[in-house]
Amino acid sequence: MTGTTSLTTPEPFGARLRHAMDTRGQLCVGIDPHTSLLAEWGLSDDVAGLERFTMTVVEALGGTVAVLKPQSAFFERFGSRGIAVLERAVAAARQAGALVVTDAKRGDIGSTMAAYAATYLDKDSPLFSDAVTVSPFLGFGSLRPALDAARISGAGVFVLALTSNPEGAEVQRATVPGGASVAQVMLDHITAENAGAAPLGSVGAVVGATLREAGVDLAVNGPLLAPGIGAQGATAADLPDLFGSALGNVLPSVSRDVLRHGPDAAALRKAVRAYARQVREAVAGAGNVDGNTVR
Repeated sequence: MTGTTSLTTPEPFGARLRHAMDTRGQLCVGIDPHTSLLAEWGLSDDVAGLERFTMTVVEALGGTVAVLKPQSAFFERFGSRGIAVLERAVAAARQAGALVVTDAKRGDIGSTMAAYAATYLDKDSPLFSDAVTVSPFLGFGSLRPALDAARISGAGVFVLALTSNPEGAEVQRATVPGGASVAQVMLDHITAENAGAAPLGSVGAVVGATLREAGVDLAVNGPLLAPGIGAQGATAADLPDLFGSALGNVLPSVSRDVLRHGPDAAALRKAVRAYARQVREAVAGAGNVDGNTVR
């Protein structure tokens, strides 16, 4: 008997993220081309300025950080030309070795959710990303098209659980019959999705670093994306108390406090090294030492 069938199973996002965090460090840098940041960089608030800003960040940091997180809204505001910049940025960042989490916070039902999944989680899509942020507040089951698409393509999803904005508490801290918070219900669903995954599940949770206390079980066997470092007021030193034993799976995210150092690439990299060092020291101080650094 001769002949073999080549069926390539993509490496899961969780495994790829674990390797990236272990070798490049636990840091995500957002790409948020705010109008004010474009002005600080001396750039025009148009597609040309957007592209210059975005590609400068990708070229400076794509070979250094574990994750780059473009915020889709800042590209969408320029219409199709802005989306074209996002497409180029996603491809260039992945080519440079960074994982890309597209921050789109999509959430819907049925065929519409399936279309969102095809946009970000289908390898044939020009916006294919390593992961995408999603909103579960039409019910966790509404995310099934995205969860299934991510599994097939080896991508991941980050599910909003406890966000960094104060307004989120009115929904996320609300309780269901039995007394659990909505956030805990979502985290329980995530834990179930990640059951048996090693070294890390591919379904993550978004938990704001600005929270003073979690009040939920964060042991979801998946990554915890923690926005709010820097301009929103959280620091790396806040992470151990908030995340406890889950600290090793936390991906702190900083945006404006790094991006304001542009357009000089060396200054951007210096800012990233400073934040990476702070995160590394916070993790090491809590006893979660892996000995790896961001170079």
